[in-house]
Amino acid sequence: MATVAKQKTVWFCTSCGNDYPKWMGRCPACGEWNTIVEQKVVTGSAKKSTAGRVFSGPDRKPRKISEIDSTGDERLSLNNGEVDRLLGGGIVKGSLVLIGGEPGIGKSTLSLQIPLHCPALRTLYVSGEESARQIRMRADRLGGDASNCQVYCETSVENIVAEAMEIQPDLVVVDSVQTMYSDTVESTPGSVSQVKEVAAILLRFAKETGIPVLLIGHITKEGYIAGPKILEHIVDVVLQFEGDHRGSYRILRSIKNRFGSTAELAVFEMTGQGLREVANPSELLIPMHEEGLSGTAIAAMLDGTRPLLFEVQALVSSAVYGTAQRSATGFDVRRLNMLLAVLERRAGFKLGQKDVFLNMAGGLRVTDPACDLAVVCAVLSSNFDFPISSDFCFAGEVGLSGEVRPVPQTDRRISEAGRLGLSKIFVSSFSAFGRNPAEEKQLGPLPAAGSGLASGTRSGSGLGSVSGSGSAGGSSSLDSTRSVANPNSARGHIEVVRVPDIPALVRTLFK
Repeated sequence: MATVAKQKTVWFCTSCGNDYPKWMGRCPACGEWNTIVEQKVVTGSAKKSTAGRVFSGPDRKPRKISEIDSTGDERLSLNNGEVDRLLGGGIVKGSLVLIGGEPGIGKSTLSLQIPLHCPALRTLYVSGEESARQIRMRADRLGGDASNCQVYCETSVENIVAEAMEIQPDLVVVDSVQTMYSDTVESTPGSVSQVKEVAAILLRFAKETGIPVLLIGHITKEGYIAGPKILEHIVDVVLQFEGDHRGSYRILRSIKNRFGSTAELAVFEMTGQGLREVANPSELLIPMHEEGLSGTAIAAMLDGTRPLLFEVQALVSSAVYGTAQRSATGFDVRRLNMLLAVLERRAGFKLGQKDVFLNMAGGLRVTDPACDLAVVCAVLSSNFDFPISSDFCFAGEVGLSGEVRPVPQTDRRISEAGRLGLSKIFVSSFSAFGRNPAEEKQLGPLPAAGSGLASGTRSGSGLGSVSGSGSAGGSSSLDSTRSVANPNSARGHIEVVRVPDIPALVRTLFK
């Protein structure tokens, strides 16, 4: 007797994928709030999931780790230096890679550009969003060799797997996972159950055949990849595009990587011919304006193993309304409030009635605490309309007591600043790195109580060192520096200035 299919309502958690018979505000499994959504599912159907289907592949019997052959080339180069480096040296055979990002940021462009610029790989490009004619038009615009790239416009994952088994490509690209569906799940494409089933089928296909699969995923309005959180758990690598899609620069960041480091990023520039690799992003993110502008400072950030130098922009103005505004783009506003509190409590700067706006140039999202020093300098520079030389850069974390704390891999930051031709870098006096002592300059200690910076003549500012005389609030610690500045400011040579705290930094910058 045939089984009659019945439809019922099930509530799924978009964070962990668990299902419940009724709606709840908080998921009992993962503890997230407002993540449970309604889905219509069919029960009693004779159809079975194809996620457990066994594809033709290597022997599936249990084997010891020592008996598994690990020789041979297990990675494929995509002929894109930035993407290969982000993946850890190329895409691993049999891996499932997910690329997410906002609409129009360049996900489909990169996924098509990879097979066009790597004709040595036989690629099956599957699209559920565009027609074959539209893909051809985009390929003509991007340029490259399309002789080994086959386009397949299909949304049924069973048909896609069948074609891939027949063609046996070197790479499969699926654009996008939210448009695919499985015949075994009676719900609309993009639903929680469909995304889980499609991802499970493609994962099994990739593992059994050794063919890597590149998935394109949409994101929600909160910036997370659309679909259940289990999608990110299933795949091997998660890459996410960042940056303003109205601008020209894109950042591809590694969120998860089972075969490489997650502390890496790749920078691209969107052009008429697609995404162009930016081998040295620091040259694009440093100041591109005339000298003498206040409110800017260069930060030496380290993202993974790549040092980045970029401009921090700040604007400080008197609060028009009763409550001062605090706004930050690309920087944690809570950390900005902490730094402003340190400036007021430890250094005597009265910023409580000032509006402070902060922006990271180039659309970067900064999490490195080494940018604290540059943020502090940019804010003070804008507050007193006192420009900081564009040849200076900063790398240091600011503590709650006003001290400048050391940051990891200071040598790499110094080398990058010297390579770009900057003349001076400010770091913590507690940093340990292998530099020539003759090129380092040590600032004096924190002034004694009562002789701080708050004794200056500017009302409410606490910046006595900005007066015309150039004195530092009665402190003359700069006169007792233990080494002279390096006169050679050519490329590759840079003066390293050690600062113990914020008052000592102010005395030398705004003297």
